[in-house]
Formats: sequence, C-alpha cells, structure tokens
Amino acid sequence: MTDGYGRIGRQGGPGLAALHDRYDRWLTRAVRKRFGAQDADDVVQDTWVRIASLDLVDAIRHPKAFLLRTAINLALDRHRHRAVIEKSADVLRRSDQAQSDQLEAVLLEEIVLGLPEPLRDVFVLSRFACLSHAQIGEQLGISIKTVEWRMTKATALCTARLSL
Repeated sequence: MTDGYGRIGRQGGPGLAALHDRYDRWLTRAVRKRFGAQDADDVVQDTWVRIASLDLVDAIRHPKAFLLRTAINLALDRHRHRAVIEKSADVLRRSDQAQSDQLEAVLLEEIVLGLPEPLRDVFVLSRFACLSHAQIGEQLGISIKTVEWRMTKATALCTARLSL
C-alpha cells in the first residue's frame, strides 16, 4: 500500500503489477524525454524485467526514483555496449583493410618477380627506382628504344597477370 507520498510499503504492498499500472506511462515519458523515443520502449521493458527479478518489489520505498535510476542505468549500459560494438567493428574494418593491402603487395611482388629478367630489371628501375628511360639505358648499357620496348612488354605482362 502507498503512504500517500508515492511510496509502497514493505508489508502487503501491491507488488509488480501495481507498480507497472501506476508508473509505466510515467516511466516511458521520463525515459523518452531523457534518451529520445528510439530506445525508450526497449529501456522501459528492460527496466520492468529487471524489477521483476527482484524478490522484494514491495520493499521499494521510493518507486519513481528506483524505476528512473534503473532505467537510466540500463540506458547507459546500452549506450556503452553500442560504443564497444562500434569500436570493435572499426578495428575489424581496419584489420581487413591491412590484410587486403598485404595481399595486394604480395601479389604485385609475385607478378614482378615472375617477369623475365631483362623486362624485370627495366620495370624495377623505372617504377621503384624512378629512373628515366635514358638513365636506365645508360645503367644497363642498352638503347632508349630497347628500354621503351621492355617497359611496354613488362607493363603488358603485369596487366595480363592482374586480370587473371
């Protein structure tokens, strides 16, 4: 029974059903006001489930304060849980991207190492050492036309192997 101040007595109190009947709409409004309508119904339902698990529902002296504190704690738990899930998903996305980058690097290395040596030498000096065709020709002792032909052939082979 209530004592006129909204408190529910320890002995012979109305129990969970009476609490629900009396405070459910108030609790729903209070939770919506604090946390928005999106999660309010779930938080209120979780609150009642939490309260139902208590053995001494009738011993709650200040039911409004108790219900609101329980709902706030549950809403904060949901918020923290959601943040952990988002952070975990972000870590997984970064890990997948790093793994993908590593696979691409390995594939590129295999393709370049699979080129015939004369083509590979010209390709590596051009793409990784950033030498001009004239510098490559001078370093390898071949003409610029030969460097251009080998680069064209090496690029075509790399493109064909990437397409597979």
